[in-house]
Amino acid sequence: MAVIIIPWFASFHDLQSELSEYYRSTGERLQFSEAIESLRRKGRLIPQPVSAEPADPLFMDKDLFEQYVDLLCFPVPPGVSASERVEEKESGMFPYMSDVLVFRHPRYTRPFPHSHDFLEIECVMSGGCRLYFEETVLSLPQGTVCIVAPGSKHDVEITDDSIVYCVMLRRSTFETTFFSLLSRNDALSLFFRANLNEDQGPNYLMFHASGAPDIETVIRRAMYECFRSDAYSNTCAISYVHLLFAYLLRSAGDSPNFYRYQAGADFSQILHAIRHHYQTLTLTELAEQFHYSRPHLCTLIKQNTGMSFTELIKQIRMSRAEEYLLNTGLPIFEIAEIVGYHSADHFARVFRGSFSCSPQEYRRTHARNREDFFPFETQK
Repeated sequence: MAVIIIPWFASFHDLQSELSEYYRSTGERLQFSEAIESLRRKGRLIPQPVSAEPADPLFMDKDLFEQYVDLLCFPVPPGVSASERVEEKESGMFPYMSDVLVFRHPRYTRPFPHSHDFLEIECVMSGGCRLYFEETVLSLPQGTVCIVAPGSKHDVEITDDSIVYCVMLRRSTFETTFFSLLSRNDALSLFFRANLNEDQGPNYLMFHASGAPDIETVIRRAMYECFRSDAYSNTCAISYVHLLFAYLLRSAGDSPNFYRYQAGADFSQILHAIRHHYQTLTLTELAEQFHYSRPHLCTLIKQNTGMSFTELIKQIRMSRAEEYLLNTGLPIFEIAEIVGYHSADHFARVFRGSFSCSPQEYRRTHARNREDFFPFETQK
């Protein structure tokens, strides 16, 4: 069973108060990690989050919703220094079994450009901010939504009463959780296909969606779900991110801006075929379907996904198997057949190679973890 490290927590209100007080008294700004360390020294971190669950945040006005956000608490990684933030890892940022994290950017922070291995989406709800990206500084007005690719050196600076929300998505689960976004022929699909590999270099995709009130609605809803603690929160948060992408394409999809455009050949139909026929599809069949030679098709798959055909098929199968293990009571041999393995023993060997445990052990372990985190589910 995996060891779960329970972090300390800080409220958005306490973090913002620390930053604002320091700025008013000195005229200078703290970095995020310095403000957290100051709260730690003052004993203002708490061992568990305070419950702050309203009836429905959607119907609050902006001021009331911001008061609700002030009460929310976020986990604080233990002893993270400013220098360690240069390259952040998703393993230290996301709560257990969460694929989405939404938070409000604190004001009066000192910019500290850093990179990380997950996707980040900056959403300017009111006012504006400055985006430090590689060697440039950009002004983002109200209504801007900027998707920052993994590995891009960046930071956000807010100096007034502007409101900017950040949506973070795990890259390690993106290919499966948001797989449909990789198989279309729009700006988002092109961007994600080109920028989910570590060696693709820095990039962003920017939308100007000032006339899209639906975006604020889904940001509120996604954040609300991220700070709930029931068995459906992660699924709901993922659904709201899907809606965010759909609203962006609907309202501002005609004129997005790339930092570096590198969409390459249209790969959407190939990924669509792999996604829908992964159980039985062979490389030869795929090459014949799209009139490519096998070597050229292998090159295209590697360039667009960072994986070989075999690795991609295995990843999809393992992800689907994981979903069935966690969310159904189907026998192991049936799950093996559903995801494309004719032998339960072969399936078990491949699964152990991916997860370092058998399918049965994985199901038991995560069932215990779910009981630990959501004990009310077993209190019938």
